[in-house]
Amino acid sequence: MGIKRYAAAPTAALALGLLFAPPVCVATDSIINTVASRILAAVGNLSLMSPAMGQSGALTKKQSDALDTYNNAVKNFESILGQRRAQINSHQALPNLPGQALYLARINMMSTYKDLTDAVPSRIGRPNKFGIPPAYFDAGNEPLFDEYRNLFDVMEAPPANAQKSETPFKDVVDLAIAIARARGLDATNADAAGRISLGMFFAETNGNQNVGNGRSNRYKGSFQTGPSEDQIGRTKWAAIKKSIAAFDPQLIARDDKEEARVGNLDRRYNHWTAVRDGLMNAHADLFSQIPAIAKTLPDPIDQMKFFELIQIVPTPTRSALKSGDLVNYRISDPRIMGYLRNNSVFAFGQAERARTSATFREILDAMWLFNAKFEKALAKFDELKAGQKG
Repeated sequence: MGIKRYAAAPTAALALGLLFAPPVCVATDSIINTVASRILAAVGNLSLMSPAMGQSGALTKKQSDALDTYNNAVKNFESILGQRRAQINSHQALPNLPGQALYLARINMMSTYKDLTDAVPSRIGRPNKFGIPPAYFDAGNEPLFDEYRNLFDVMEAPPANAQKSETPFKDVVDLAIAIARARGLDATNADAAGRISLGMFFAETNGNQNVGNGRSNRYKGSFQTGPSEDQIGRTKWAAIKKSIAAFDPQLIARDDKEEARVGNLDRRYNHWTAVRDGLMNAHADLFSQIPAIAKTLPDPIDQMKFFELIQIVPTPTRSALKSGDLVNYRISDPRIMGYLRNNSVFAFGQAERARTSATFREILDAMWLFNAKFEKALAKFDELKAGQKG
């Protein structure tokens, strides 16, 4: 979605903020109290040192410094979590971009933990429920990430006048398939467009419709678009709508109904129009190239990652596709590497952050934080297709 991904990358940032999410809900007092008690227990019992590290003589200065830095990062993350929870519980006004400090503190905790496990490999512990590689995250801190997600659920809850859909996942797939067919794709590749687009919905909002953005005042709704992007998408939809009506009049009837329903409301807060305009703005132009992309990247999750890169670093991603050697195309522009790090790619630990270049294959592999979200999208897509067959 253009240059807005470069400066602050709010959409991908939201995607990563939502990575650890249960379905959106505003926590009740009992849930809040339960989570708070788990956090206090976790923080009070943080055992950051293995037995071998318990003896100061077992640590080199580099290892000791890495441990101290990580300990401070955990304390800072817990402090900011507590501050936001207190503000929400007491109904205080939140600061501008209330999720930004939380996001940066979480990234710093993961980054310093990677430095610690690089320095002391024995610190790599058990798997965690979020699917994060254990070298990047101590599973003992799971309650902190649960609270992080709960806070974002509150901060990013849809406005009261948002117009939800009863079939949010089906809407994404139906719109994407119709657009792909209008672009000339056959049934198989049109289905791939639907699957990829559902992945984008999960990447942007974890599959939650009409959400706000705790890290941006500009990007909103089910596909996290800005006002100009939404307008571009609407214009492109108007140009393609007639051709879709020729083969799918039922979808166009639904579109007319939603247009009448939305009235003067910001279209980003009507799920149908937000998805439609988001797809037309950022994704539809590449749908015709899905056969070539799928040939180069047969893994459906890699295909989703590629389309997510169209949003994070659009220009070099398109250049890589045009090069004829997508996976080996190398990025070395310091600005582009910075944009990737700003979206949690090569962002954790000093060694990763020191990278000056990467091939697209390396970039795709480094996008492991998206894996769980895309796996959810694949499961939901399979469920929808199975329902159609039934």
